[in-house]
Amino acid sequence: MNESMKQFVDEVLEQHSRDCTQVIAIMQDIQAKYRYLPAETLRYVAKEIGVSTADIFGVATFYENFSLEPKGKFVIKCCDGTACHVRKSDAIAEELYKLTGTSPDKTTSDDLLFTVERVSCLGACGLAPVCTVNDSVHAAMTPEKVKELIDTLRKENAEE
Repeated sequence: MNESMKQFVDEVLEQHSRDCTQVIAIMQDIQAKYRYLPAETLRYVAKEIGVSTADIFGVATFYENFSLEPKGKFVIKCCDGTACHVRKSDAIAEELYKLTGTSPDKTTSDDLLFTVERVSCLGACGLAPVCTVNDSVHAAMTPEKVKELIDTLRKENAEE
């Protein structure tokens, strides 16, 4: 773990009083910064709050919102629930994969700009087919709208 990462994790641990009952909040803060939970930070946290590494990794793998793999700046969830599937969500996912350089087996782009995930349901069946980008809902998606969305996200990233 490099020095700046260690310094950040130490700050997070201090904010949570190095309290083992705050492990989820600690992990949330670390993931908010790095967009995943680097293994070296989890080992360090375990040591610093006095719990086993197995327990820390158990928490990290139990909750779906935690990731042990780097995620992109833009996390795109493509719904494949019944309503979305019937309205051709497969074509939307294929366009997302093509335009972002991802695939079902490689969900994050090499530049760490995009992560594309297929999900069972986003709970927005009336808006099907649906995608979310960092929890912002995009309704009635088509392959053409996917292209517009990816272009907009790339432009937004370039302007930052």
